Amino acid sequence: MISRRSFLRTIGIAAAGLPAAARILSASPSRMVDRDGFSHAGRLPVRVRGAVRIDGRGAGRIAVSDGLSVVATEPDGSFDLKSATGRPFCFVSVPAGVEIPVSSGGSAAHFRAVHPGADGEASIIFDFVRSSTSDQRHGFLVLADPQTLDLDDMKQFHETTVADVRETAARMSGVSLFGVGCGDLMFDRLELFPDYEKGITKTGVPFFQVLGNHDVDTLAKTDEASVWTFMKTFGPTWYSFNRGEVHYVVLDDVLWLGDGYVGYLTGEQLDWLRADLEMIERGRSVIVFVHIPVYCTQHIRSGGGRPDRSVVVANRELLYEILSPYRARIIAGHMHETEHLRDGGVDQHVCGAVCGAWWTGPICGDGTPNGYAVYEVNGESLRWRYKSTGKPFEEQMRVYPPGADASAPLEMIANIWDWDPSWKVTLYEDGIRKGTLRQVRGKDPLSVQLHQGPTLPTKHTWVEPYVTDHLFRAIPSPGAREVLVEAIDGFGRSYTRRLPGSSQH
Repeated sequence: MISRRSFLRTIGIAAAGLPAAARILSASPSRMVDRDGFSHAGRLPVRVRGAVRIDGRGAGRIAVSDGLSVVATEPDGSFDLKSATGRPFCFVSVPAGVEIPVSSGGSAAHFRAVHPGADGEASIIFDFVRSSTSDQRHGFLVLADPQTLDLDDMKQFHETTVADVRETAARMSGVSLFGVGCGDLMFDRLELFPDYEKGITKTGVPFFQVLGNHDVDTLAKTDEASVWTFMKTFGPTWYSFNRGEVHYVVLDDVLWLGDGYVGYLTGEQLDWLRADLEMIERGRSVIVFVHIPVYCTQHIRSGGGRPDRSVVVANRELLYEILSPYRARIIAGHMHETEHLRDGGVDQHVCGAVCGAWWTGPICGDGTPNGYAVYEVNGESLRWRYKSTGKPFEEQMRVYPPGADASAPLEMIANIWDWDPSWKVTLYEDGIRKGTLRQVRGKDPLSVQLHQGPTLPTKHTWVEPYVTDHLFRAIPSPGAREVLVEAIDGFGRSYTRRLPGSSQH
């Protein structure tokens, strides 16, 4: 098991890690070891022929790939893919307007294992059913870091998260909906993958899965071998699909070095992404899912000079260059906190964790409640908000009375976890607008109470509160009877909370 402290310590190898990564990437595929049916070592080129059909009729200009080469289907739906690299899967970029096929485990079934005959050829047919309703308007749920370590964690996942997602899906029943497991589905215990699958099956929502650093085989000595168990369960670790007018991409940015990991995108993956996006009109909306944030500001908030290579993607500039012709957005997990930022010309969202602080209580280290992000798409227009597990959508902030932070005893604090610069945060006293709250950097008081110190929390004493930027402060007037904070998000939705101890009049 890799605890948060130990995996942060492993980043001490990161400075020397990129040369190691280069050695891994330069290894010849002919030296790779076969295992469990993933026969991609020393094989001759494979020719995969087949077709993509929708309601039994061939569908043209659909992208089919082995994870490196990308071909478009002919007008009759046929394709001819020459896989010179012996890739284990052939997958299709699920077209817009069809039902997402799912496996018995509830995950998207957009791929087939490649099993060539003695002649080096394989035949694969992808059949889709056209949706009964348009997916121009659709939604998706991002479940980052379920990260179940044991059966107790899994029980909480089923009883809280799965139940909540079911309710959200029912509430959005008129919208074409999919989910994304945004990595760290497990906490190293990969034998629990089937229990995770039982949970997502119960949601009734088709899920695409992202590889996280705790979803790899930690005894593997190469990056390639580290993903075998994940691939056996969920298929390829990078791929794309389409809903309405949006093109979605899943990438694997966890580079396993044999005794630790760094955030990194392999050359073959970037080559595949270039080929995949060649079929997408420039200017279109492209949303990329990864586990490790491509960039985050943890190092700035913590007073460090440079980000650890375990929490950002070292070669992110290459990704930015590839995405530059598109209206791109990147969505990640990994950090167990919430952050919105822009880097390299790309908007990025780091989502709060399903498990919070590793199932030790109701919140993440920055005070974000255990939960997930909910996105709604209309054409290419996108809006979102965070869904706290077991709470209504209106639960978007927590307000603390003066004295909650001993260093500022006169100041009240509001933690608005899904805040970004488009939000407006205003203080009212007895119904009169008093002005805006001051944004500050600090620690959430509840996180300090639950997580700070060598003996807290009991289950994982290495958990500590995080320094965050989404705190706001003000000094309320001593005579005010009702003190109210209003936060209006960038989509005009208003959320209010009264200061504890104040009362309506």
